[in-house]
Amino acid sequence: MSRPFSIALAQAAPRQAGEPVAGFAREVEELAGRFPGVRFAVFPELHLHGTRGPVSERNAELEASAEPLDGPRSKALAELAGDLGIWLVPGSVCERGPGGALYNTALAFSPEGRLAAWYRKIFPWRPYEPYRPGDRFVVFDVPEAGRVGLAICYDIWFPEVARHLAWMGAEVVVVPAMTTTSDRPQELVLTRAHAIANQVYVAGVNTAAPVGTGHSLVADPEGRVRAEAGEAATVLTDVLDLDDVTRVRRYGTAGLNRVWEQFTEADRPIDLPLYQGRIDPSRWTPAGG
Repeated sequence: MSRPFSIALAQAAPRQAGEPVAGFAREVEELAGRFPGVRFAVFPELHLHGTRGPVSERNAELEASAEPLDGPRSKALAELAGDLGIWLVPGSVCERGPGGALYNTALAFSPEGRLAAWYRKIFPWRPYEPYRPGDRFVVFDVPEAGRVGLAICYDIWFPEVARHLAWMGAEVVVVPAMTTTSDRPQELVLTRAHAIANQVYVAGVNTAAPVGTGHSLVADPEGRVRAEAGEAATVLTDVLDLDDVTRVRRYGTAGLNRVWEQFTEADRPIDLPLYQGRIDPSRWTPAGG
């Protein structure tokens, strides 16, 4: 194993919106203490923003708990990651963006205690979520391991997200989710499908029962399930070898399919009317590929 990536997916119930970060800090410290070899810890979507009551009240709670990226919550989370010396994805948070807009934003904090990446959910779950869509795909580098891409929950239903992250060089796509509905089985299929279609690891962590439907999952670059949880609160741990991405892309899925080598320079561009764009064979190779 030449590029190990030690990950923990904390399938847990959400914490109440507006609760001090100190409670979450104890949760992360306990995880780090139980699994000292973990380098990258991920929590579910909106883990710090649990709500209750009718929709109108839930939205008001989310509004009240929103902060800008440089707010006190982010500073406390950055300090927590730095103190523990780990990569921390605390799920996603309610971000108060420019002009007061509300975004569902995944954050990634480095072991040096800084906000290394942030991603605004491009596909909010309409009509249920009050967030403005993001407008960019996000990847970031974990030194001596590889490149990570971020997606959030309902993004998994749109193949454009995983495809762009893989094209941008992501070798692991991390997907915090808060699925509370009966469509989690379909999301597990989509998780594996994105891993197969893009030859990447996909790690999806969902909220635990009784709030969520659980079944967090890690799929490898050929779509095999490495680890899967039930519905109850638990922590999935795994050590991924990111060189498996290189191997699968070089020799093909099942030793056959090299999807990132589909086109040659002699092939003509293919128009994509849906996007008013095109596939250009000269640009098909992922970054770093």
